[in-house]
Amino acid sequence: MNEYSAIVTLKCKQQVVRAVRFNVDGTYCLTCGADKKIKLWNPHRELLLKTYGGHANEVLDAAGSCDSSHIISCSSDKSVILWDVTTGQPIRRYRGHASSVTCIKFNEESSMAVSGSVDNTVAFWDIVSRRQEPVQVLKDAKDTITSIQVTDHEILTCSVDCHVRLYDIRVGKMLSDLIGQIVTFGNLTHDGQCYVLSCVDGTVKLFDKDSGEILNTFTGHECKDFMLENAVNEKDSHIMSGSATGEILFWDLISSQCTSKLVHSRNRPVISLSHHPTESYLLTASDDEIKLWGNKVSED
Repeated sequence: MNEYSAIVTLKCKQQVVRAVRFNVDGTYCLTCGADKKIKLWNPHRELLLKTYGGHANEVLDAAGSCDSSHIISCSSDKSVILWDVTTGQPIRRYRGHASSVTCIKFNEESSMAVSGSVDNTVAFWDIVSRRQEPVQVLKDAKDTITSIQVTDHEILTCSVDCHVRLYDIRVGKMLSDLIGQIVTFGNLTHDGQCYVLSCVDGTVKLFDKDSGEILNTFTGHECKDFMLENAVNEKDSHIMSGSATGEILFWDLISSQCTSKLVHSRNRPVISLSHHPTESYLLTASDDEIKLWGNKVSED
């Protein structure tokens, strides 16, 4: 029986942690703070490596590049910043959004950054060239973009307009699915077959990507008015979500049964979580602290 237990608790001293993200190989993580800063950690060793300050307002999301040499971040100050990891200095600021930038991702080669905003648009930024304007802006959404996922050829965007949009870059095609609920976060399974959507009605829904058919619904957590995230474990066997009650719930992907509940903090919402790409580690953020959970294998 595999059980996750808390290995490390880190006080981030960032007022409130808005997002926690593993880097591409799971060695490091980034925390985005209401204190306008990003912090780079080695959570396995409980080390704070660097602090990045340059945004004029809360940092809402960040991502590390594929070679871990750059960080891209976005903020409610309407800007996107590209950082040099080693020096801690901003390399470039992108100002193309008309409102808070809620989510940011690199593409697979980290040559492009993709951002979503309260201004209803998704913007593409060329990291390699010195171009300041977005290369392309997608204006299909009718309300705030809440999350973005990027694969080698697809982009999944979720919006407060209750739609999920899947863009296939290879053929220039967009598929739009009306979910019927505001989608606060969208994720893709590692096999690329399904997407996992956190909705404001207190459910996490599993959809077949090709047919748009709903395969499973996961319940038991409380959403309230929080923009909760979800995560998929490295084997695509379990779905995880935080809760407004301070718990983290694990569901079996096939049966939709809740297999375990972890308590991060009593009655303080667990908004952001990030699963290690290849191993059984989970990061969760609540208030001003993050926890690293690991898989303890009990000997039966």
